[in-house]
Amino acid sequence: MPKPRRSLDWGFPRWRGYGSSREAASVRLCDRHGCDEPGNCPAPKAPNSPDRWYFCQQHAAEYNSKWDYFEGLDKAEREERARTERRDNSGYAEASHYGWAGAGDGSRSQDEMRALGVLELEADADFVAIKKAWREKAKTVHPDVKPGDKDAAAEFQKLQLAYEVLKAAEERREWKG
Repeated sequence: MPKPRRSLDWGFPRWRGYGSSREAASVRLCDRHGCDEPGNCPAPKAPNSPDRWYFCQQHAAEYNSKWDYFEGLDKAEREERARTERRDNSGYAEASHYGWAGAGDGSRSQDEMRALGVLELEADADFVAIKKAWREKAKTVHPDVKPGDKDAAAEFQKLQLAYEVLKAAEERREWKG
């Protein structure tokens, strides 16, 4: 008779990997009819209701795009709810003064940091310095200055792309705030 094999679940440390159990894992499917994706994004069925739909990411995004927070409220109730939300969230706006928000502290994306590297600037450079560095470098490799030079043309394109990335980021920052 063969010797019984010991389970790998005994003692510490556990001898098998976590999450590698043999029993079937239950997965909640998306509540959208016909969707077989996992439904791991809860969404309220109605305003102020504890009942939830569980959608996949795609259907949750579709559902939320049509969501109206003030649906079913008359004008006075809408104004009261908006006033309450502003009051409750005003502390966050006041506390933003103490937060880190300057350039060079993680507020720039990786693309922006690469673009700053192309222009040989520090992470905390403001847009005036960016524009100045771009103009100085672009003047040296511009196709009108060096016609027919493929390396200069490639360098100019790289500088132009870096400037466009940083300009778009600056416009986004101005738009937000």
